[in-house]
Amino acid sequence: MENQHGVGDADERKRQRIRLARLEADMAYFQARLEIIGVPDSANKLAQLKVFKLLQKIAANTIVQARREGSQTP
Repeated sequence: MENQHGVGDADERKRQRIRLARLEADMAYFQARLEIIGVPDSANKLAQLKVFKLLQKIAANTIVQARREGSQTP
């Protein structure tokens, strides 16, 4: 049974790494969108700016949480 448990832990660590990589990719996307928007010159761009800043903040918090959870895994 120990072998199965070890395999399960390895699978969980792999899932955590993939989740973290996806979140980091999301962060890069949000940052790129913010750079493209630059200084908003319309109401639409201002709305986009607000949304992407919020999404970036949520992704950053989720990354921090995922890293904490990953560091607690033996």
